[in-house]
Amino acid sequence: MRIVIHQPQYFPYIGFFHKLSLADVYVVMDNTEFNKEGFIHRNKIITPNGYMWLTIPLIKESKIIKNIKINNKLPWRKKHLKSIECYYKNSPHFNEIFPKIKKIINKESLTLHELDLELIKYLLEYLGINIKIVTESSLKISGKSNERLINICKSINANTYISGPGSKGYIDENLFNKAGISLVYQRFEHPQYEQRFSDNNNFFPNMGIIDLLFNKGKESKEIIKNSGGFY
Repeated sequence: MRIVIHQPQYFPYIGFFHKLSLADVYVVMDNTEFNKEGFIHRNKIITPNGYMWLTIPLIKESKIIKNIKINNKLPWRKKHLKSIECYYKNSPHFNEIFPKIKKIINKESLTLHELDLELIKYLLEYLGINIKIVTESSLKISGKSNERLINICKSINANTYISGPGSKGYIDENLFNKAGISLVYQRFEHPQYEQRFSDNNNFFPNMGIIDLLFNKGKESKEIIKNSGGFY
């Protein structure tokens, strides 16, 4: 059983979904510390002038991801939805995707990680990527760093851990070997596709996944699948 362990993100980029497409189980790291420089509460979309950030305002009563609340006193929903509609309404697949996204974003009862997870589940469903999703907090895991990852793998009987290439600098392969868990690394090359307001000489990579979906629709699954593998 192959496992991916990753924090939730707001409209994750293509590489996130490529990584999940390689696995059988996605463990959502909802019980770790929030990083304001990450993508848990923000991501990028394309505009005529390049890209812009969509950032969710937060109430930071806790440092733990699963406990962080959204600041609903600010009109961020209206701003995000208006921006998405403004810059993507003429995209080929906007009308088949946007209504569902709008419905999820307008749920004021959701915490930050719940919102991220609902959007991720819908996007996985649209892409036809079948993967079991488990929250880290439901597993009652202890330990730090490599030990924590190994304990998560053991808790769901995973025998292969899929890591991002950026983790090579800190991951201890010997510990995984001793635990009987195979360690493989994602190989991802960002694909280019027809993108609003750009061309092949001016392509903007690493946008939120909706940039690909609005432009390519169901073709997105094959584009993601063909963007890499393991090494």
